[in-house]
Amino acid sequence: MQNDNVKLKTDLKKRVYLYALDIIHFLDKLNQKDFTNFFSYSLKSANESKFWLGLIRDSNKADKNQANKLLDETKELANILSASILTLKGKNKC
Repeated sequence: MQNDNVKLKTDLKKRVYLYALDIIHFLDKLNQKDFTNFFSYSLKSANESKFWLGLIRDSNKADKNQANKLLDETKELANILSASILTLKGKNKC
């Protein structure tokens, strides 16, 4: 039984390691321009969501606290996307 547990842990570690390698190879094959475009579309969606969440909040159609919480999270995600786009375009190199 002890050997089965050790074998299971070893197999799992090997599978996770190989999975991570597959992810790295997959990401290496992505076209950086396409990847940047994906982030740009996501940013546009986040900005549109900010507009609608603000409108819903200000029209008193939703609980202000809940709307503000969603709006704050959307703003933070938009900031992350913006920074990622700048990094992908090489304008924010550290």
